[in-house]
Amino acid sequence: MAQNAVTMIVGYPPGGASDLMARILQPEMAKALGRQVVIKNSPGANGTVGAMELTRSRPDGETILFAPGGSLVLTPHTRGAPFQQAEFIPVCQISAAHVVMMTQQDSGLRTLQDVVARARENPGAFAYASTGPGGTPHISMISLERLAGIEMNHIPFRGSGDVMQAMAGKQLSLFTDQGNLVRQYNLHPIAVFSAARAKEFPDTPTMRELGFDLNFTIWSGLYAPAGTPDAILKPIEEACAQAVAAPAVVEGFRRMDMPILLRRRADFTAYHNAEYERFGRLVKQYDLRVN
Repeated sequence: MAQNAVTMIVGYPPGGASDLMARILQPEMAKALGRQVVIKNSPGANGTVGAMELTRSRPDGETILFAPGGSLVLTPHTRGAPFQQAEFIPVCQISAAHVVMMTQQDSGLRTLQDVVARARENPGAFAYASTGPGGTPHISMISLERLAGIEMNHIPFRGSGDVMQAMAGKQLSLFTDQGNLVRQYNLHPIAVFSAARAKEFPDTPTMRELGFDLNFTIWSGLYAPAGTPDAILKPIEEACAQAVAAPAVVEGFRRMDMPILLRRRADFTAYHNAEYERFGRLVKQYDLRVN
């Protein structure tokens, strides 16, 4: 008897980073599971629409969610969310990308000191871009504003492609997002939101080095609906581990400049829960709620 296909929900539009990663993963997951894997894009509300779709799915292994962690562990604290953490089972983490502050090569902004000085010249007017309110890059910038005692003008865009068009048109000059965009668009990395220097950016200082203890990553993984039996979760977890080790996935992620980081179910669950608690504390500490 043929098994049904597995639907992999992606809560973002086609062509974005989450969608591209899922499509690189898709054939290797199918091979490891011995079942067809179908990607379903369910965009909206910074991943919330896709997350809600998973919570309404039967816990039978036929529906999983590929999601960046911020949509599940950060957005609920900043914007509220119509789901509870207990409605998801973290199955495996796949990647972890550095959050980088970046600008055009000819912007005149070379250091964080340049950025802070520009922000202080015109409080509330100096613009920076993100790919959506309440996401990890946006929250990293609000945290910096609070610690540095500055106020900037946040301009949200639908995606990084739109931001690059605006930067090329000199409409703005500062963008914070995952570091793979630096090489892709020949941008200048100003600082990395991490505790230690990134091997991809050995000459770029960390926020901690610059006096701001801010550590953010954009990590992604697979989730199953609450109540999925262990006997169903185990093959999905194993297929995930096999898929991220497959040469096609390793090469595909390398081309995206997307670092692979595999955490299996137990470690990923502990990490997911710790990040949820950490973001809860950060939101309260810096008053990071987003309207």
